[in-house]
Amino acid sequence: MAVNPTFKAKHMSARNHVFNVRTLVSRKHRGKMAVKLSLLVCAALVTGCNTIGSVAPGTAVADVIKVHGKPDSTCKNADGTERLVWTGQPYGQFAWGANTTKDGKIIKIEQILTDPQFEVLTIGWTAVQVACHFGPPSNMYGIAKDNEIVWAYRYKQYGVWPAMMYVYMGPKGDRVTRFHPAPDPASLGDNPFGAI
Repeated sequence: MAVNPTFKAKHMSARNHVFNVRTLVSRKHRGKMAVKLSLLVCAALVTGCNTIGSVAPGTAVADVIKVHGKPDSTCKNADGTERLVWTGQPYGQFAWGANTTKDGKIIKIEQILTDPQFEVLTIGWTAVQVACHFGPPSNMYGIAKDNEIVWAYRYKQYGVWPAMMYVYMGPKGDRVTRFHPAPDPASLGDNPFGAI
């Protein structure tokens, strides 16, 4: 069956016209998207310096809370100072810890889910000491061997590898008996929920 040449010419012309309209719309849309993206990048650059890790020493805790929200954990020390932790747990790999002065000023804010910070951890620390230093864990497990409670902190081992620091808290869950890093199960290929 032969196609009518006139029909074919009209059809091709209409198709080309639709394509050209789409191209114009796409170019117009791309222009708007470029402007929006530029504004987003500018906003990110301006506020990018306003991360919690860049808070200057001496900043009032109230000012930090206005910008970054309430800390996830607060521990009062015997000397009147406080330990504050903002964390991305259970799924984030970062947490920020700060010590304050008696008059409510930040001494220093630092990333605390790191290998050097975990080197500070020692056998015998109480659950309160661990929670005050590192904040709440990603999750807590009960394991059959020695009937121990295990706190797991998700972090980037050596700043690169998705890992968990497992802190064994004894059968009562009150004191560190041992700890070690291991690959984050969520990052492994056989994870039924996909790799993070």
